[in-house]
Amino acid sequence: MSGLDIFAWLVLLILAASVIGVFCIAGWLPGHIAASRGHPQAQAVRVAGWVTLICGFALWPVALIWAYVDVPASNGKD
Repeated sequence: MSGLDIFAWLVLLILAASVIGVFCIAGWLPGHIAASRGHPQAQAVRVAGWVTLICGFALWPVALIWAYVDVPASNGKD
């Protein structure tokens, strides 16, 4: 293998690691935002972030928006 082949493999490995890292951060982000904001459904937002990302990314922005939505607390008067 020549030096150029080794360089190509290094670039490929760095690219693959970057893609995996971005994927993991994107799945983790909605749940982390919801938990840090004290969202009452933070666990559901966390699950929605991972499930929508794994199943095609189409609804991942909805999970991210859901993490920022302030749900009014129930005051017990129903």
